[in-house]
Amino acid sequence: MNRYPIWKYILILVAVLIGLLYTAPNYFVDSPALQVTTSKATVKVNSDTATRVAEALKRDGIPVEAVALEGSGDRSTVRARFATPDIQFKAKTALERDLNRDPADPDYIVTVNLVKNTPAWMQALNAKPLNLGLDLRGGVHFLLQVDAKAVQETRVKGVLSSVRSELRDKSIRHAGIDRVGNNVEIKFRDEATRTQARNVLAQNADLAFSDAADGTDLKLIVTLKPAALQRVVEEGVKQNISALSKRINELNVSEPVIQQQGRDRIVVQLPGVQDVAHAKDIIGRTATLEFRVTDDTVTPGTELSAAIPLNSELFTEGAGAPAVVSKDVVVTGESVVNAVAGFDQNQRPAVNIELNAEGGRKMRAMTRERVGKRMATLLKEKGKYNVLQVATIQSEFGANFQTTGMASPQAAAELALLLRSGALSAPMEFVEERVVGPQLGAENIAKGLHSTLWGFVAIAIFMIIYYQLFGFFSVVALACNLLFLLALLSMLGATLTLPGIAAIALALGMAIDANVLINERIREELRAGNTPQAAISAGFSHAWATILDSNVTTLIVGLALLVFGSGPVRGFAVVHCLGILTSMFSAVFLSRGVVNLWYGRKKKLGKIAIGTVWNADAAAAKAAVKKG
Repeated sequence: MNRYPIWKYILILVAVLIGLLYTAPNYFVDSPALQVTTSKATVKVNSDTATRVAEALKRDGIPVEAVALEGSGDRSTVRARFATPDIQFKAKTALERDLNRDPADPDYIVTVNLVKNTPAWMQALNAKPLNLGLDLRGGVHFLLQVDAKAVQETRVKGVLSSVRSELRDKSIRHAGIDRVGNNVEIKFRDEATRTQARNVLAQNADLAFSDAADGTDLKLIVTLKPAALQRVVEEGVKQNISALSKRINELNVSEPVIQQQGRDRIVVQLPGVQDVAHAKDIIGRTATLEFRVTDDTVTPGTELSAAIPLNSELFTEGAGAPAVVSKDVVVTGESVVNAVAGFDQNQRPAVNIELNAEGGRKMRAMTRERVGKRMATLLKEKGKYNVLQVATIQSEFGANFQTTGMASPQAAAELALLLRSGALSAPMEFVEERVVGPQLGAENIAKGLHSTLWGFVAIAIFMIIYYQLFGFFSVVALACNLLFLLALLSMLGATLTLPGIAAIALALGMAIDANVLINERIREELRAGNTPQAAISAGFSHAWATILDSNVTTLIVGLALLVFGSGPVRGFAVVHCLGILTSMFSAVFLSRGVVNLWYGRKKKLGKIAIGTVWNADAAAAKAAVKKG
């Protein structure tokens, strides 16, 4: 009656072992470390950088436990691990001095960090410690406002340029195109030409048209539809979020939060980061691409500053430097739709570039006159230019073209990445910034840990006193429930915050509530005169329906918080929902397994330790005997 088959015990044992494995990494103490990343798109972190870091530390007599290159490609970083925070900060000063030629324009960024000491075999099984949120680990919080007016301004300018281009390409004559506010007004001499222009421009579904008159001239007023304007702002916010994600990779923050808030705001939370100025510099960085023609009247050399023509500039930084280029920009990075690394017909590394319609028109007009001459690709970052490449124009091309001359496929991939990235699609300003110190985070962790621990102890004492051995069984199930919950959060890579700790405490209360229902149900069966074995079986069976109903209704509320909530509310909801699932498993399945293991083997069971079983009829009969 109260015996589990062997496979159920094996399942419980496997679940407990997995819980122990994935909870164990949280007990390893973090080591102080330094992380070296690049501050420039043209400077790469590789094995040579790791060697330079090790040599610099050795030269300065600073003991280091390990120096390793982590990540790959544009996400590569060098991490150095130290024994104490004092050594860590000494090493930071030394590396910033030794790695950077110009302190005002550093090539590398050295940031303070912590490294998990989880054993390699655990990491191989993806057993990693919980990520701590901003309120537990400390860090910075930014609220950024996207400039919707600037986005609209850019879009209206694009409409103006597109209208000019379309009418020119279709050879439609007009009497002038002007911008009035957010409208584009086109003047015509006759109705037939205005109708023809309307039909051509109407292919753009984002535009709305209206007619007007100005004396003898007929006007066609072109405006953006409200839905199109709203979509432009939303797309600008999404593109900025994507760009911010790439930039924040430079800080190597564990589980950064980058999410939209409202219509035009973005929340950025960087746990563990304390250098606010550096974080703001990374987030607000503007990097733009420019395609310019070279000045063929000057041959680049070592002494050119006095011979540079008035409308040209000399650039000496970058893979394609030195180069003398015109000050006139042909196309900017805003026109680049896509860039993919590949190979040309001779199997040489190349980059296939796609421009938008306006950029393709400008590129076609320039290359038509300059076949056989050279064009430079420049990256402007922090007010300084780097020459990414200088290539020869082989033939006239437009929106789609291929550039060759890269030294390796890796160089082609890096150039394609730089071409795809660039400036933020919409300007932003910092509306709010907040710093949570690591000491406050440590205090929050201590308070959260103590509240959960002492809550567990109080529950355990009450259950054991009130329900005796069955209370102990409930405490064992409760401990396993906490173990399963922490293991699930670690396996999912969740970020633990103060609301998450509150959800853990709530999960403990809900889990023990299920055991209280089971124990009271068993008592009722004993009062009804059932044998102990029958009371145990009926108690678990009858309590299950009540436990299921209460947990399902609570789970529905948790899912609603998860779907419609944001920020801390969603963090609470995730832990809350997982806690409901683990409590149902531990309070019913695991708890009964422990009870069956202890009492199920006893065929003639006359008594069970579940506290006082109050029977009103028996008590009345006993009182009557005493009175008689």
